[in-house]
Amino acid sequence: MEATALVSPGRLWSAQEIQVRPSPVPAAAGVYGWHFKQPPHPDLAAERLLYVGIAPRYMANRTSTQNLRKRVRYHYRGNAAGSTLRFSLGCLLGLELRRVGSGKRMTFGKVGEATLSQWMADNAQVCWTEHSEPWDLESRLITRLDLPLNLDQNRHNAFHNRLKELRAQARHRARELPVSS
Repeated sequence: MEATALVSPGRLWSAQEIQVRPSPVPAAAGVYGWHFKQPPHPDLAAERLLYVGIAPRYMANRTSTQNLRKRVRYHYRGNAAGSTLRFSLGCLLGLELRRVGSGKRMTFGKVGEATLSQWMADNAQVCWTEHSEPWDLESRLITRLDLPLNLDQNRHNAFHNRLKELRAQARHRARELPVSS
């Protein structure tokens, strides 16, 4: 099954390998999987698949313009406002979420995002498989695999409520703080 390419990949890629040009990640549709040398939370196991994501994202009225290369690179160097993976990891690592800009977006601020990027560079490795309709494969994987960092379609996971609560607490605290510049 296609899950093998993500659960037991022949190769995992580091942040340093992904950020080079040309990037080894294809500019194609597919599913990517995140493995961690050190887990972001003591209740999670290391050295295994903890999260899957897709590019492009299928929405009711359109499909996003993302591809595997753009999405994977963004997770490594973007911010929590644009990456649910970064948002979850930052919350699990205890980083302070803040409202930024107009106050509607939330990130971990410059220092927190840099800390998270470094943690990911040290601990997160990624693999991928190309797939023309990645949303279908993602749904099957979430149903069949133990993916504690996925929230969407994953209420059956034992870690779901804990992660959801940590994210809600971070948002609540951020709303009580002044907007960060």
